Amino acid sequence: MSDPGRDVDREAGLALLHMMLRIRRMEEKSAELYSAEKIRGFLHLYIGEEACAAGVMRELRPDDAVVATYREHGHALAKGMSMRAIMAEMFGKVTGCSRGRGGSMHLFDAATRFCGGNAIVGGHLPLAVGLGLADAMLRRPRVTVCFFGEGAVAEGEFHEAMNLAALWRLPVLFCCENNLYAMGTALARSESEVDLVRKAEAYRVPAAAVDGMDALAVGAAARRALEHVRAGEGPYFLELRTFRFRPHSMFDPELYRNRAEVDRWRERDPIALLEGRLRAAGHLTDEARARLERDVEAEVADAVAFAEASPLEPEGELDRFVHAEVRA
Repeated sequence: MSDPGRDVDREAGLALLHMMLRIRRMEEKSAELYSAEKIRGFLHLYIGEEACAAGVMRELRPDDAVVATYREHGHALAKGMSMRAIMAEMFGKVTGCSRGRGGSMHLFDAATRFCGGNAIVGGHLPLAVGLGLADAMLRRPRVTVCFFGEGAVAEGEFHEAMNLAALWRLPVLFCCENNLYAMGTALARSESEVDLVRKAEAYRVPAAAVDGMDALAVGAAARRALEHVRAGEGPYFLELRTFRFRPHSMFDPELYRNRAEVDRWRERDPIALLEGRLRAAGHLTDEARARLERDVEAEVADAVAFAEASPLEPEGELDRFVHAEVRA
């Protein structure tokens, strides 16, 4: 039997564990705040999928862009956006990353090149192609990473984006977070071909599938994919096989899957899996684990306090940004 702690890099493993804990605890607190009606509108939680964002984002460079879906809190945090800016945005406060105008589904931050938070299923794939085209035309050594769910694969934008990215050999990494149910429809009920890697290969895009519950495996797969893209070989497609532990959104009655299936997936919690490997390798003690938890809890508490204390947009400013402002 293989050693579960073998070949676990201490620094990388602890960094991934820390990031996944930050995402998990922020999302848990967001659910609590939503129930208290302090966060309004829609809320789509990332609980269970943390290894995808954490694993991919660790392999990126600061100049690389990320385009994501409406389930993007974890991606924004992992790309470098502050938890304060994320929480304030979900509170609708002016100190939020989008001045409180976007809310949960429309996080955006130019400084970290986090280009949304997009609510239309599949609608952001052409945006990723556009960013990649701009970088290619201007000869900028950057990569655009596009996260989307398997539900987007059924949309026309997916096929248009894959075709043009392949045709023009654009520096785009497509990351499909396949959590099996899209909004509430099982993959086999919406797709005649459930092997999503084959769909990418139909456009002659190199593709691979990886266990999306294993942060180390995700990181290794992303590293290989990014090496391909950075070498000028065109786009790459990664299928991250994962599972969300919570309903699609806070409004979802979750009638399309049973508790036993969710419980089976919870046995492969990405945080617990990585923690087990780190402990087996001697890289994580009880004291270190408790310290990580305390640090994360303090960060979450600080972000909530910041959001609570922040002001709303003044009424006189509500029509700003509707039109471009003319500078003298």
